[in-house]
Amino acid sequence: MENTPVGVEEHLESFSVEDGKGTVRVIVADTQAIFRAGLRKVFALEDDLRVVGQAETLPQTISAIQKFSADILIFEAALTPTPGEAVSDLLKQNHGCRMVVVLPEPNQDMTLELLRRGAHAVVSREVEPETLVECLRKVARGEPWLDPRAMMWVLEAFRTQSVRPAGSRPKVQLTPKESLIVSCVTQGMKNKEIALRVGTTEQVVKNYLRKVYDKLGVADRLELALFCLNNRVIDGEGKAGEARNASAPAVGPAASAAATPSSPPVNGSGQAADKASAAIAGSGNHS
Repeated sequence: MENTPVGVEEHLESFSVEDGKGTVRVIVADTQAIFRAGLRKVFALEDDLRVVGQAETLPQTISAIQKFSADILIFEAALTPTPGEAVSDLLKQNHGCRMVVVLPEPNQDMTLELLRRGAHAVVSREVEPETLVECLRKVARGEPWLDPRAMMWVLEAFRTQSVRPAGSRPKVQLTPKESLIVSCVTQGMKNKEIALRVGTTEQVVKNYLRKVYDKLGVADRLELALFCLNNRVIDGEGKAGEARNASAPAVGPAASAAATPSSPPVNGSGQAADKASAAIAGSGNHS
């Protein structure tokens, strides 16, 4: 089978996904022709969704995202024996494309792995058409999408990790500005909001986050948030205190919360779950 997309549409109108205007361009990569055809029919009923490319193998998928300008890739996990690695690789090849991964059935371990690798949403084949449409619109706006079951899985994973003994916490060496940016991430702030808070540019924020990812050995914002909350990197331990004393101005309710020394520990608390939810909600900006 040739390694080219099995079907495409071209010459679509220009648009801006971030402000919610225009058409959201979608590539559907799935082994089942009937599933691809079904999605095309569903999206044909929507004014703002359009399939611009199709693929039925991983090489075809790679070719499609390189050739066509798409906002969302709907990617069947069964296209590869290592879907987590495929998600990471595909996102590296097209930083502007967001990924919605389709599983044959709900799977907790795989869902968590795909989210850690950078997937913006994970759905199963049993998803209702209207739910999938809602999912795509939210992802196109730069927001992650989690159904209630997936949200519970993520929070449960956080709670499970948080029961590790204190002695197992790694030594974290973050600069004051890095700690401040990480704190903003766990509060669900996007890069633009963090840049305003810190007094810099979005690109500088992205550069700082990449350095933090390397230091902590995490892959994305979601894994960063869970790691930092679990290890109390930003809650009164490590370098968090330095961040609160950094020269960057501390404003708003988030700063007030960070400056409260009597805050209860993160591990096992209801506030920890709330913070994890906020971090997940703000993780739509992948870098």
